[in-house]
Amino acid sequence: MIRVELPYHLRTLAGADAEVTLTVDGVVTLGGVLDALEARYPMLRGTLRDHDTGRRRPLVRFFACREDVTHDPPDTPLPEAIASGAEPFLIVGAIAGG
Repeated sequence: MIRVELPYHLRTLAGADAEVTLTVDGVVTLGGVLDALEARYPMLRGTLRDHDTGRRRPLVRFFACREDVTHDPPDTPLPEAIASGAEPFLIVGAIAGG
């Protein structure tokens, strides 16, 4: 089981708790976690990644074991602590402004 922590606006949209659990088959990758999240919560499709390109939306960040994995390729394996559920995978809404 993969644990994923969602920011407030996404958990509200999904009607989910702050932390959700997902099952990812095979090697646990960044893209695999996002695929599983969008499959379980279809209303999140397009909020994390663009529908057409699959690229990450601006101002969305991903963290695994306190490391920013936002710019890692989607097929990058995540740490064992994430794959085992010992640590949560974090989705964070970034803030911009001046």
